Amino acid sequence: MLSLKPDDVQFIGRDLVRPECVLTTRSGDLFTSDGRGGVSVVRADGTQELILPDDALDGFLPNGIALMPNRDVLIANLGAAGGVWRLRPDGALSLEIAEADGLTLPPINFVGLDGQGRLWITVSTRVIPRQDAFHKGHADGFIVIHDDAGTRIVAEGLGFTNEAIVDPSGEWLYVNETIAQRTSRFQIRPDASLGPRETVAEYGPATFPDGFAHDSEGGVWIVSVGSNRVIRVSRSGETHLVLEDCEPAAMDALQAAFDQGRFDRDMIDIANRRPLANLSSIAFGGPDLKTVYMGSLGGERIATFRSPIAGAVPVHWNF
Repeated sequence: MLSLKPDDVQFIGRDLVRPECVLTTRSGDLFTSDGRGGVSVVRADGTQELILPDDALDGFLPNGIALMPNRDVLIANLGAAGGVWRLRPDGALSLEIAEADGLTLPPINFVGLDGQGRLWITVSTRVIPRQDAFHKGHADGFIVIHDDAGTRIVAEGLGFTNEAIVDPSGEWLYVNETIAQRTSRFQIRPDASLGPRETVAEYGPATFPDGFAHDSEGGVWIVSVGSNRVIRVSRSGETHLVLEDCEPAAMDALQAAFDQGRFDRDMIDIANRRPLANLSSIAFGGPDLKTVYMGSLGGERIATFRSPIAGAVPVHWNF
């Protein structure tokens, strides 16, 4: 299995701001969230486009994004206003989803599209500010489904809900629980309600799963904030460290602080100082789906390397 060092990683793009989420397409266009309040597109020929809203929303902070068939981008707003927003290629911005089950949605972590056109939305915590939820055992995150039947909460009590993606079979919703240090999954029922939570993998010290992607062999590749780790989870649940960019002593301190209730945002952001700049997202692309692209919280470029295993075809691949 692949084992890499930071020097094995290359970078593409330039002058990006907080490219937290990265999506790939068959055309070679990469879409990333951008901390300036919009979306950046890094094209196969090396050119870039920054799409910003015509009318900026105060405190608007794009986090997870979903690419739609017409190339509109749905944006999870991590800013105080929360909600899921639609950004059109011409810069028009509109509120798409504001509430679920009568609850006004707080800052949103992620929005993802599935093969049936449904949207899966995650809220990491109801706590404001969010970093006050960075405590071991805290679990008030939830998952929302948006489909023809409406918008409703389908899972609660999760340990800082992060990316949530339907697997290639369409039968399971996988989700990273960052503070719980695990990847979970739920069987999707015909009405889009979810079955009981199942643990896919639990992670060791200083591994806090954020983004992930499925591969063509049934594996799941996760990236860890704070420690700049890439880990592959096999179909049977075995974990393999593919890559890491961190200092062992800093990771010991990070986990100790977490265990002792002294964990805060600054401790996660220490990974911004490393070349991989606090990994937060991972996606397979390229003509053979064997090029891995990684977004980050502190980077200005997209990190990339080659994988011996192809990724599963993402739902937005042909958009």
